[in-house]
Amino acid sequence: MRPSTSLTARLVAVLAVLGLVLTACGGGSSSSKDDGDSGYDYASLTGTLNGSGATFPKAFYEEAIAGFSQVASDVTVNYNAVGSGQGKKDLAAATSDWAGTDSLVSDADKATFKGPFLYFPTVAAPITVSYTLAGVTKLNLSPATLGKIFSGKVTIWNDAAIAADNPGVTLPNTGITVVVRSDGSGTTSNFSKYLAAAAPEAFTLTPGDTVSWPGFQAGKGNTGVAQLVKATNGAIGYVDYSDAKASNLTFASIGNKDGKFVQPSLEGASAALAGATINPDLTYSALNAPGADAYPITAGTYIIVYSTISDAKKAAAIRGWLNYVLTSGQSLAPDADFAPLPTTLRDRAIAQIASIKG
Repeated sequence: MRPSTSLTARLVAVLAVLGLVLTACGGGSSSSKDDGDSGYDYASLTGTLNGSGATFPKAFYEEAIAGFSQVASDVTVNYNAVGSGQGKKDLAAATSDWAGTDSLVSDADKATFKGPFLYFPTVAAPITVSYTLAGVTKLNLSPATLGKIFSGKVTIWNDAAIAADNPGVTLPNTGITVVVRSDGSGTTSNFSKYLAAAAPEAFTLTPGDTVSWPGFQAGKGNTGVAQLVKATNGAIGYVDYSDAKASNLTFASIGNKDGKFVQPSLEGASAALAGATINPDLTYSALNAPGADAYPITAGTYIIVYSTISDAKKAAAIRGWLNYVLTSGQSLAPDADFAPLPTTLRDRAIAQIASIKG
């Protein structure tokens, strides 16, 4: 027998209610990779977006660009990893559509931009202190010792300061070859600002995108530093986590604010992010953050875009690109060796996209 029309209607209504309950129970997490992404009209976007800047987030942006191309097939996104300093200069000169940077625009440089711009935080990751030292596979470095090494005050691996951080470890009488960046770099800015904050008595150099290092070896980009460190016994340098892993470098454990020696990891970066204070413009610092599990040299990175873009189609494409990076793109971060943003910061960044006018 066929059920009556009224009975069928009641069954449909019950099933609909059950469906809503199941949806509420299973789909309400604010950490879902599709938050703010479902239903976005990526297919309507067109154009080419040229970006340049930091080498630090290159691996993540390559992953995000590949993913974005699957949903916005009529938009081409390019990224030239030339360093944070050059990326900011390119956006200021309007020779690029977006800049990747791990450091902020200085007050002196703001006047070089062609209008107001916005910071969009994207991901974060550790800056490793990588080294090559025959016979030494585990190494602890306190902030003060690290500051002395990168000030040129400690020059031999069996120096008393390094030995004090590593009781029971046999350290060789090998000279220390310090490797730094040759180009203007957000990685340099974050690393030097960490040393200035965590070890101000030991590290007396002026931090910034470029630093007046005392005659150290220099490599271009994170990969250039990684190559020099890997090829030189006795070398030490600062390299972003993704490139350091790709180069199979050995990492030192760094003493954090709570006095714990912590290896660089995404978990340590997330712990540092949890203690960061977010500024009204969405910039923040997780350097030397408190917490027993926090990795102390954790750096964030940003996409910078102009808040007003004369080409309406380009403005729409930029809004779409940013939306993807901050929604589905966040789920790609760990595979590229980056930590996704905390939910609160990510949601504020998504809301700011609407400020971009075309």
